[in-house]
Amino acid sequence: MTDTAVRAATTAARALGLTVTDPTVLYEAFSTVVHLKPSPVVARVPLNPPGSLQDPEPAVRRQQRELDVVTWLSEQGLPTVRPSHPVPVEHDGLCMTFWTYVEVDQAAEPDYAGATARVPELHAQLAQYPGELPWMTPLRLIGPGLATAEAVPGLLEQEDLVRARAEWNVLEPILTSQSGFENAFPSVTVQPLHGDAPSWNLITTVDGPLWADFEDVTIGPREWDLAGFGPDLCRAYNKTATTPLDPDVQQLMDLARALQVLVCTPLVPQFPGLADGIRLFAGQWRSMPFAAGLG
Repeated sequence: MTDTAVRAATTAARALGLTVTDPTVLYEAFSTVVHLKPSPVVARVPLNPPGSLQDPEPAVRRQQRELDVVTWLSEQGLPTVRPSHPVPVEHDGLCMTFWTYVEVDQAAEPDYAGATARVPELHAQLAQYPGELPWMTPLRLIGPGLATAEAVPGLLEQEDLVRARAEWNVLEPILTSQSGFENAFPSVTVQPLHGDAPSWNLITTVDGPLWADFEDVTIGPREWDLAGFGPDLCRAYNKTATTPLDPDVQQLMDLARALQVLVCTPLVPQFPGLADGIRLFAGQWRSMPFAAGLG
């Protein structure tokens, strides 16, 4: 996959008029990120996951949504990694986006509490976004993923699958539609969100911190952007937020994040490093009340 992604990104970049002589992979997981040296441009090429984990929405639509949101945020003065090309580019069956290269501060220590304390600022700006966004897109693969998942001893046991499927039957009507969620939690505000753990996606560059990776930008409760972070980081968020997180919704979002991670089990043969994260989330999930107390 890596070689294919690099070749596609290099060819597509040259077609856009960029000089590329030394493409260098910066990161590889669910996407391959390639610095198109010597051009100050990075290509992000998402992988094609197995059938049950393939998003039914065309990649170009999701990517255009991200580009539109990040461009708007940048225009509002929010520090973000900026697109270098305004639309996604398709080549050899892969759909990719292009971004301005930023130099990461390699000496900086991770400060997740500090990053989390800045998320309310991001949420306040996102709340003003004028474009249309879909509801909770990161969760739409849980149902198909659970339907086809198979037990993996030592990672995802058969009894885990039984519980997860029963749990999703309870949670699906609440989590997969805005009306269902608002009926269950009428006093909780929903708004545009980063969608994918923004505290982990605040990049410390040599020129300062920049928000990045808005691939899962969506509409939902603010608690989704804190899902799986634990009580310490939720407290860090609440210290700078105008309105604190709702603890019941946070528990529900933590559960939803765990289910989202569990359905990634079929990717472990391709990405063995995922196994440790799945075990961590599975252990936390087994200690949670069934369906976050709703079932």
